[in-house]
Amino acid sequence: MPDQGHMAAGLIACASRRLDLVGIPSAPREARLLLAHALGRQARVMAPHAGDWVVSPDARARFTDYVERRALREPLAYITGERGFWTLDLAVSEATLIPRADSEALVESALRQWPERTRPLRMLDLGCGTGCLLLACLSEYPAAWGLGIDVSATACRLAASNARRAGLVSRSAFLCGDWGEAVGSAQANAGFDLVLSNPPYIRSESIAGLMPEVANFEPRTALDGGADGLAAYRIILPGLARLLKPGGLAILEVGAGQSGPVRAIAEACGLAFIALQPDLGGLDRAVTLRYA
Repeated sequence: MPDQGHMAAGLIACASRRLDLVGIPSAPREARLLLAHALGRQARVMAPHAGDWVVSPDARARFTDYVERRALREPLAYITGERGFWTLDLAVSEATLIPRADSEALVESALRQWPERTRPLRMLDLGCGTGCLLLACLSEYPAAWGLGIDVSATACRLAASNARRAGLVSRSAFLCGDWGEAVGSAQANAGFDLVLSNPPYIRSESIAGLMPEVANFEPRTALDGGADGLAAYRIILPGLARLLKPGGLAILEVGAGQSGPVRAIAEACGLAFIALQPDLGGLDRAVTLRYA
């Protein structure tokens, strides 16, 4: 008689033990999400009921593969190919950082500075990756338009795909290039109201000590901030005067202990410090600056 499948509860229990042994937090939850992905179901909706599913041999093989990849510490988001950010469901790939809830502090800072949502803002996202920051802000400001820039052509294609996924393709564009230098003079002369950026800010020597999901899988170019973690800020901040309108804002993500040094670099470039926005853990995460 052909194999008619297996009940999911037993598969989830075995996978949970496997993941727990290698130190995966919330192993049962991740096992359910991986099984939902193997079955092609809407994981976040269906995963709580996963134990009642009947799993076909083909789905079981996919699930086994996913569990082994996760046991090798490949990030869950790279296996499922998606991650939630703000109110959006975004595609992710190995070409980009995985969006993190801490980065939502930048969106919160923008909303705090500009509570009026109908403003026709022009936005620029430097190092856009998945497009998460730009698309989240565009979703909150329905009259805004935005440009995302990334040095990776693969990341730009992914961000454009996420714009389509979010219904924001008519209000966004993506360009492959090197930080603000990719913005042509005509666009720069028109000026942006808001510049967003989550640049690489990890000290080079510290990357090997990060959790393996980050150190071994996420793109080093999106992590490595040079010897002191501030190399990208020294490139980005001097160019903001060319990119921002008078009175325009720049909101940059920073790592732990970096808000002071980034503020000093910004003020040396003629930018006024406005505010700090903490992340969910209470650490200073978003530095808001104004171009006078």
